[in-house]
Amino acid sequence: MFERFRLLASLAMHDLWHDRKVSMCIAAALVAVIAPLLLLFGLKFGVVSQLQSELLNDPRNLEIRMISSGRYDAEWLEQLRSQPEVGFAIGMTRSLNTQADLVQDSRHFVDNAEIIPTAEGDPLLASLSLSQPLEGLDVVLSESAARRLNVEVGDQLSLFVSRRLNSRAERGRQSVVVKGVLPAENFPRPAAFVALPLLISLEDFRDGYRIDAFGITTGKVRGEVGEELAENARGEKETQFARARLYAADTDQVGKLEQWLNAQHIDTSSRLADIENVNAINHVLGLVFGVIASTALVGCLASMLGAFLANIDRKRKDLAVLRLLGFDRPAVAGYIVLQASTLTLIAYGVGLILYKLGSEVFNQALAMSSTTGSVVCRITFLHGVIALLLALLVALVVAVVGMLRAFSIEPAESLREL
Repeated sequence: MFERFRLLASLAMHDLWHDRKVSMCIAAALVAVIAPLLLLFGLKFGVVSQLQSELLNDPRNLEIRMISSGRYDAEWLEQLRSQPEVGFAIGMTRSLNTQADLVQDSRHFVDNAEIIPTAEGDPLLASLSLSQPLEGLDVVLSESAARRLNVEVGDQLSLFVSRRLNSRAERGRQSVVVKGVLPAENFPRPAAFVALPLLISLEDFRDGYRIDAFGITTGKVRGEVGEELAENARGEKETQFARARLYAADTDQVGKLEQWLNAQHIDTSSRLADIENVNAINHVLGLVFGVIASTALVGCLASMLGAFLANIDRKRKDLAVLRLLGFDRPAVAGYIVLQASTLTLIAYGVGLILYKLGSEVFNQALAMSSTTGSVVCRITFLHGVIALLLALLVALVVAVVGMLRAFSIEPAESLREL
């Protein structure tokens, strides 16, 4: 059986080589379709994947801002976090209470810096290699704030918060430790990211409560008064938040999460328009590629079919002799499939080389533009495998039609030609 297959394969390959000019024409027709389609798909995939990557790498694209303030308790926050579309959510106090002065010395300070609550899983801090989530008096500064304060990781600085109580101005002070510096591309404004209890303490202090940790012993007392910050501060469960810092799990969930909030009459803003633009580009490019690929495949199929049928008609006598020598119909079918598959593999290999050369030209030329990345034309290994399987499928369809034509050839035809 194996010897018979080897003989059949040898005959098929020798026949291709003998008619190498015709074989080259058939392979060239395939190359003319495979290489442009690989380049076209590479451009589509490269451009769209780059845009999607930029969306995913910038956590601000996942953020949904609650525009108006309200009163949201811990139960509502838990309900919000339980939504499958939510990637990160934490309560925020009133806007006026999310500001404080950061001071390193008399020459290095930031007035009214934003004080932003954070916790484990915060997408904005994902680029930092923090050993553990922020707690207590730890802070992460934005690059803008760190530069103006002239501090580095591990340095201490003072956080000042002011209030007016009983017609008297008071200013609380708390030492904090810098645990990280957030790059400017992630957050350009001067800000300090703190654990939620510290932000709640700032709000309590401004609301007239006594916070011993701030060095001010006047004000209303809530519960037990201790010396440590944590003993004076409310927890999340006792706090009514004005809004929430909210991030979707991924770009596909931003719209759904906005709808969930809007259904509760909560006004929001997000970068949903940018996300929809990328999806629209992906859809349009996919449609363009689909139409061009379908047209090219139909043309390729017709071209290969015509070439194969003409070739079989030209070799009617040879195929009849093959049948006369004892090769039955399955053997003749294998003979044709082997030839079609071999030509397809050769054409695919040449097409892949041409795609590689073309993609290098695209990447080199377009990488010089500031609006594109270094790679704009690329396909993955899986894409390559799928393209090869599709090419073999086209060859198989052509081979099946060729087989039906070959089956109609009778062995006696070879005797009539003698």
